[in-house]
Amino acid sequence: MVWTRLTDSLTAALETLGVWSEERAARIELAIPRDPAHGDWTTNIAMLLAKDLKQPPRVLAQQIAQACVSDPAVFGPAEVAGPGFVNFRYASGYLAALPARIAAEGDGFGHHDHAHGLRIQVEYVSANPTGPLNVVNARAAAVGATLVRLLRATGHEAEGEFYVNDAGNQVDLLGASVAARFAESVGISASLPENGYQGSYIADVAAQLPAADARLALDRGDIGWFREQALDRMLAWQRRDLADYGAEFSQWFRESRVHESGDVGKSLAELEARGMTYRAVKPEVDASGGERAAETPDASEATWLRTSRFGDDKDRVIVKGNGSPTYLLPDVAYHRDKRNRGFRHAIDLWGPDHHGHILPLKAALEALGLEADFLEVLIVQQVNLLSGGQPVKMSKRAGEFITLRDLMDDVGADCAKFFFLLRGTSAHLDFDLDLAKQQNDENPAFYVQYAHARICSVLRFAAERGLEPATQAVSEWTAPEELALVRTLATFPEVVRGAAWSREPQRIPIYLMETAASFHRFYHQCRVVTDDVAQSRARLELVDATRTVVRNGLGLMGVSAPERMERAMEPVA
Repeated sequence: MVWTRLTDSLTAALETLGVWSEERAARIELAIPRDPAHGDWTTNIAMLLAKDLKQPPRVLAQQIAQACVSDPAVFGPAEVAGPGFVNFRYASGYLAALPARIAAEGDGFGHHDHAHGLRIQVEYVSANPTGPLNVVNARAAAVGATLVRLLRATGHEAEGEFYVNDAGNQVDLLGASVAARFAESVGISASLPENGYQGSYIADVAAQLPAADARLALDRGDIGWFREQALDRMLAWQRRDLADYGAEFSQWFRESRVHESGDVGKSLAELEARGMTYRAVKPEVDASGGERAAETPDASEATWLRTSRFGDDKDRVIVKGNGSPTYLLPDVAYHRDKRNRGFRHAIDLWGPDHHGHILPLKAALEALGLEADFLEVLIVQQVNLLSGGQPVKMSKRAGEFITLRDLMDDVGADCAKFFFLLRGTSAHLDFDLDLAKQQNDENPAFYVQYAHARICSVLRFAAERGLEPATQAVSEWTAPEELALVRTLATFPEVVRGAAWSREPQRIPIYLMETAASFHRFYHQCRVVTDDVAQSRARLELVDATRTVVRNGLGLMGVSAPERMERAMEPVA
């Protein structure tokens, strides 16, 4: 890995200069400049350490550049630029040999073993099983599935998990709503429960029930039967849609499991044994003398958890005065179960309405004795669907919403995932349905897939004329467009590493768009198949390497890499 080599070289330079420390080495940051004139890689470490070392940044940068361990097979000598940047440029021999290396590594190019098998779990989607999955769930599914693939590509033992919220009042309302719709279907007057679900899918679920069994359950007033029947059918529906969308889960974990297994009680007992709970009507004042937390929901004595000791702004009630747990205790039990299953790290993807739960849960897990960095929560922001420039309104209870299935039928799973992954999870997303349907270069998903299809067309065209990619690299790339393209390909492993470690899957589609643009410029300026057989074969090797990188990148997103597309190809060069 280039990133590893550069990091090691800069670390060695700090040691040579006698200024190394773990804290200073940890501040080494590497970036890929947007302007090739600034090199292929750059670091601002000299500017970060200049004040601490009482030296002018540029002087320190020159010392670091001179002390960097030479790696001529990969880089030329380090350069100093601007106020104190240290820049690095690929050696021409490294770039010349890169397409052959990509061909040799194939599907593995861009993968590396940074994490050395660290077990990590990504819990994503986890939608209430009370209706079809919507576009917000679709965004979370695209992000979560891509994160799992990125983590596996960087040496993690990663698994995806869906947490089924089947222990709450919402599922009771689902069962009662289905019972009411079934009663109507057999001519019995019935009304939906207050806050029940009104969507047409409720009637669809009712119509799927075994009629005789449903009538018996209705006659005996067994709403629980309707609850379980509706829950099973909604989960099957969600599983099917997510599978067709390309989201995979190692396990669908039911919330009821932590209750039925006794894990909720065990977690409470562990917290009590660690001295992390107390009984009171009002919370204790925290150690810093801060304000008291809000009083318990009822006037009875409740069980409080000392979350303020671990960075929370107040202690939290975990068992109400009536003996029932608050939402926090089952969540603690569930994450305790994750740790007991051997996961060293857990990433949860939550909606913005759960932002306030992050600090209490992280503090509660620390109170239980879990590592401070065990839980990481990513907020997946809302999606605004646009059609004709106007927002498309969504309401699950009223049944007026676009489902994941609708979206896949309308714009396709590939396009939907590409659009969802283009923006960071913390940013709101405007999803333009009209743009997603366009089959032209304005549609970023189409633009990248078309680049892959065009590459395949070039390779077929050459094969028909008896030309195959070169078996060994050229001595040097000379055309500016060749050089720009191969430099772009060289950054792919770092893009994958950075996307995984920063939890920013949007780096992949952005990179692919840049790669597609670089390839198109190369395609229009550098004729691939010519009478010069050696040059043709060398350029075919570069084209084939580009195909591999684009395919690998799309694969990380769960997006297909078509070899042919309906749009007419431009004449092959």
